Amino acid sequence: MSAAVAAAAAAAAARVSSNRSSHHRSNQAVNHRRMPFYPPSPQPALLVPVFSRYESLKRRDWNAFEQYLNKHRPNLRLSQCSGLHVLEFLEDRFGNTKFHTQNCPFLVNRPEPQSPCSCSCPLKEAWSSLDGLVGRLRVAFEENGGRPEMNPFSAPVVRLYLREVKEAEAMGRGIAL
Repeated sequence: MSAAVAAAAAAAAARVSSNRSSHHRSNQAVNHRRMPFYPPSPQPALLVPVFSRYESLKRRDWNAFEQYLNKHRPNLRLSQCSGLHVLEFLEDRFGNTKFHTQNCPFLVNRPEPQSPCSCSCPLKEAWSSLDGLVGRLRVAFEENGGRPEMNPFSAPVVRLYLREVKEAEAMGRGIAL
C-alpha cells in the first residue's frame, strides 16, 4: 500500500509541476509581448516648436527686415524706421513677375503661358506677394515691441506704393483699371 500511495503522490506531483511549468511559460509569453514600462524622465524633454506656414513666413520676413536694418548705412534702429525705409526694403526684393512697358509688343499679343517671353521688360515682385509681405511685417512689428501708431508698414506711402504696383501689374497684363 505504501508503494501505491507513493506512486499516486508522484503522479500528482508530476501533474502539478507540469501545470506550473505550462502556466509559467504562458506568463512568460504574455510578459514578453507587453511593452516595457519606463518611468518618466527626470529632465523635461526638449520640444521643438512647430510653426504654421504663416508664422514661419512672418519670422523669415522679419529676420530679412532686421538684416536690412543692420546693413543700412547710416545705422538704422527700428524706432527710426519710416515708410520710406520700408519702400527701400521692398524695392530691393527681386521678383519674377514681368511688368510689360507700354511699348512692348507682348503687352497686347502675349505668348502662350508655356512659352517664355523674350522681351526685356523688368521683373518685379508681384502685388500679391508684396501685399502679403507688408501684412506679415505689419503684424511682426507690433509683436516685436512697436507701437501700432508708429508702424512704418502702415504708412500712407506704403499703401500708395502697393496701389501703384497693383495698377502697373494690371496694365502690364493689358487690363485697364
